Order: sequence, then C-alpha cells, then structure tokens
Amino acid sequence: MSGGDIGGARGTKSRREAILGLIAAEGGVRVSSLSELFGISGVTIRTDLEALEKKGLLERVHGGAVGTYKSYLSLPLTDRLNVNGAEKRRIALALAEIISEGESVIFNAGSTTLLCARETFKKQGISIVTNSIVIAGEARLNKVERVILLGGMLDGEFQFTYGDDTINHIRKYRADKFVMSLDGICAGEGITTHHYSEVETTRAMMDRANQIIAVADSSKIGRTGFASICPVDAIDLLITGRESPARQLNEIAAKGVLIKRV
Repeated sequence: MSGGDIGGARGTKSRREAILGLIAAEGGVRVSSLSELFGISGVTIRTDLEALEKKGLLERVHGGAVGTYKSYLSLPLTDRLNVNGAEKRRIALALAEIISEGESVIFNAGSTTLLCARETFKKQGISIVTNSIVIAGEARLNKVERVILLGGMLDGEFQFTYGDDTINHIRKYRADKFVMSLDGICAGEGITTHHYSEVETTRAMMDRANQIIAVADSSKIGRTGFASICPVDAIDLLITGRESPARQLNEIAAKGVLIKRV
C-alpha cells in the first residue's frame, strides 16, 4: 500500500477505511507508523483519527488509537452480557414490562436482546420469532409456547442467520413488537450496526412488526457503526440506561422517538 494510493485529496476516505482495517486486524495503530505508511504528515493522520473517533469507530490514545468496540465484539457472548451488565438487565426488565401475555415478539441477535428475551420468556403464551440461534435455543429450554427460528445463511461467530432466505422467511409472519439490538444510534446518522450482513434482515424485521423498540445501553448512544440500518425516526421507542448522555437523547427525542431511561 503506497502513499500515492491512499494519501492526497483523492484518498481521504480510502485512507480512513484503511486505518480502520489496520485497527481491526491489529487492535491499534500509531501515528508515526501511519504517517510513514501513507507518506503524509502526522498532523493529517491525527485529523483522520479525530474524525473517526467522533463517529465512534476508534478511541484515540497517546501516540495513536485503539479499536475498543472491536475488542468488545471479539468477546464471547457470555462475556459481552457482562459489559454494562447491570444497565442491560435494567433495560431488559423495562422491556418486559411492556410485553403483554399472548403477544408475538421478534428479536434480532445481540447481548441486550438476549437479556430482554429471557425476561420475555416469563410471560404466558408468548410467540418468538428470531434469527438468533442462542435466543431460539433458550426459548425452547424455557418452554416458550411458539418459537420460530429463521433459516438462512449462518454467521457462526455471532450465531445469527441472515440473507435472502432469512428475509423471505420473516415475511411469513406478523408480530406485535420487534425488539432491536444495535451497535450505534444517534440523531444524525441514525441506527447502525457493525455487521453489514444484518442490515437487510433487520429492515425486514422492522417491516413485520406493529411496534419497533430499540434497546441500547449507554455505550451505543451517540455511536456510529459500520453499516446504516435506518433513521432514528423509524423506531417507536428507545429503552436505554440512565447513564446515557442527555444531549444525545434529547436530539433523538426531537426526531419524534419516545425514550425510556432506566
């Protein structure tokens, strides 16, 4: 990779994408190494890192940057459940309060939706539709009345299905509520995810529910993920923790989204 390919007016976007690629592969980068690699000044590199940090894609540290969210995503699901665990459990309890017995609920894959699903399983007569292998498995163990696991391509690492078959499958059903996990939500960039393969599946789920509920701990508020799912005003309700930044929540609320802080 040469400076001529990535540096200069033409290559700002490509250079920043390359920086993110290096962080994903190596866990972190240094300004001095990037400056040498791209053949540009350290000032320009620091500008790149600042812009990427504002989007929530990395965290600047002395002399460089690290990808903290990438580190989070690399954790096993059982460990991710414990990151902001108390906050996520409060969100799950709040979600369960608005699920009525006998309702049908769609869940996408995620640590917060798993905790929400566990609380929902305690209701009588619930029907579950999900692309999460883990949620479907726990639903059966908890003797949930009706469990539909959507078929399709399998993401073995994160244990969810996706693709055309998944989308066609979800179109067979209509649910009362869709409980959506996400990787980032902000007023300007909308709702985003780290996994681009989830985008179309999530949109299809949104189309099949009467109410769309986003569940997100405070680390997701104001963050921008890799792939865009929808604008914030496409959801009806956001349940988040009281730790979430008020300014960001006010901007989201101004878009017409009902917010519940717990």
